[in-house]
Amino acid sequence: MGLPTLEFSDSFVDSPDFRDRLKCHEIELDRTNTFIKELIKDGHQLVCALKNLSAAVQKFSQSLQEFQFECIGDAETDDEVNIAQSFKEFSQLLSTMEEERRRLIQNADDVLITPLERFRKEQIGAAKDGKKKFDKEAEKYYSSLEKHLNLSSRKKESALQEADAQIDKERQLFYDASLEYVFKIQEVQEKKKFEFVEPLLAFLQGLFTFYHEGYELAHEFEPYKQQLQFNLQNTRNNFLSTKQEVEKLMNRVRSADQDQKPPGQWTMEGYLYVQEKRPLGCTWTRHYCTYEKGCNTFITSSPTEKFRLKSCIRRKTDSIDKRFCFDIEVVERHGIITLQALSESNRRLWLEAMDGKEPVIVWSLSKYACVLCLYIGVCSVCTVYILLSAGLNTMGLYRVGGINSKVQKLMTTVFFCAEGVLIYLFCFFLSESDDQNYRVCAVHALVHKLPDKNKEMLEILIKHLLNVSTHSESNMMTVSNLGVIFGPTLMRSQEETVAAMMNIKFQNVVVEILIENFEKIYLMANVIKHKTNKFSFKTVCEHIHRCYNFMIFIHRDAKAIYSCEAENSNELSFPQGAHFSNVYPSVEPGWLQATFEGKTGLVPENYVVFL
Repeated sequence: MGLPTLEFSDSFVDSPDFRDRLKCHEIELDRTNTFIKELIKDGHQLVCALKNLSAAVQKFSQSLQEFQFECIGDAETDDEVNIAQSFKEFSQLLSTMEEERRRLIQNADDVLITPLERFRKEQIGAAKDGKKKFDKEAEKYYSSLEKHLNLSSRKKESALQEADAQIDKERQLFYDASLEYVFKIQEVQEKKKFEFVEPLLAFLQGLFTFYHEGYELAHEFEPYKQQLQFNLQNTRNNFLSTKQEVEKLMNRVRSADQDQKPPGQWTMEGYLYVQEKRPLGCTWTRHYCTYEKGCNTFITSSPTEKFRLKSCIRRKTDSIDKRFCFDIEVVERHGIITLQALSESNRRLWLEAMDGKEPVIVWSLSKYACVLCLYIGVCSVCTVYILLSAGLNTMGLYRVGGINSKVQKLMTTVFFCAEGVLIYLFCFFLSESDDQNYRVCAVHALVHKLPDKNKEMLEILIKHLLNVSTHSESNMMTVSNLGVIFGPTLMRSQEETVAAMMNIKFQNVVVEILIENFEKIYLMANVIKHKTNKFSFKTVCEHIHRCYNFMIFIHRDAKAIYSCEAENSNELSFPQGAHFSNVYPSVEPGWLQATFEGKTGLVPENYVVFL
């Protein structure tokens, strides 16, 4: 039910019914005023929240822009590169959205807050002023009327006439105030229909424009999102293919002797207690220490100090009141530094690493190497063709699990009883170039270093996998899925470490390259084999491999991440940040051959990064 109409003639009557109807308008006006106050307050909070949100989104966007997405290992697959780049894409998308939000915030005060505040003060405020005047004149009129009616009729006629004139004047003032108030209060009720709603409409229009901009950006973002989802699925598959191997490694490490040094970046590392001589006596401070045998470098933490080791001697038990101690001499300090290991076996490991009284040979394996293991079984031609032709349209081919006992029996029958050989093939590090032709050429050169039987078996397998991939619509075995399944099967690292497990993703990519470029890798070599009369096929492959090695390393540049002082004439001295040219692996494990300032010599492999 709506508000009752106020007639101007009712102002002269001023009946209780008129006052009741007037009261209805006043209540509604107070409710509207309170609502506008709350709306203005909420509007300020909304604008403040939008500003805070915008600042937070901008900070979030800036963090995404500045964050360097790092993956485990020294290299990244194409999928990982795209995933890392996605942070900057997200940042750009959010920044574009914030431009529209900033316009919304800037306009919010002009289109919403100011008009509402003006309507409340000018219109509702004027009606309230009219009510005050109306109440004041009413009280004044009815008070004078009461006094006027109490005048005695015996007073002089002139006094009575003067009193009548005065009451008529006050009555007229009361009527005028009543009429103005009735007019104003109904005017406000009518004006609020547009002056109150229009600012809200303008603000919502800006808000919807902001949302529409988000819709347009989402539409433009769709192709990139689909590609990113594909990259994420590939990395998820790679993760699942390595998780089980890593868990097995973890369990083996857990059950192993804890005093054995696990393979790591340093020749030896761990906590040692260092004896420090003070005026009031000797103290023992715990430091995390690392030692790199290749450059004879011993480093302590908190604060970080770097020394070049001269000698290491086990400390006799009766020469010190501490157990598990040994002494070292370094170039940078005079005298002996006494260290305490955590146990006797831990001390033995430090002594072995530092060529103390129990030296051991530390083998260094190239971080670029992974091993291709091909088990070649003596299989009949009939059996091979049955395996290659059966079940190509079976969904999830090669992903369907078998009973473990039967799988083991099959493995024993086919592989371990077969006349097979294990071939080690060091494959190139995929991140050296994102040029697909470069990668195909490198894989081609390496595959054809295999002995003929192994190479033929690999050719049969890859040809079969290529055939499987052509039926991917029915069997769901895409080239990517086949890479995930057969990468860990065909390739094994020489070391069982987490770092080696993380390189399974590159093994998967190698298998993908073998499948996708089967004709380039195998058929081209067959043509060379048939057309080459002067050289044997083996000679041609070796020539290809030498050319490949030349392509990889002759133009490599690197940068020093640490400084180093040469200890021998065949080594280079260089500062941190030094740039090297013509960098390639040396015959000595852990060292590179490089040129710096016109001089060529050896530099530690872990002291540089390739550019």
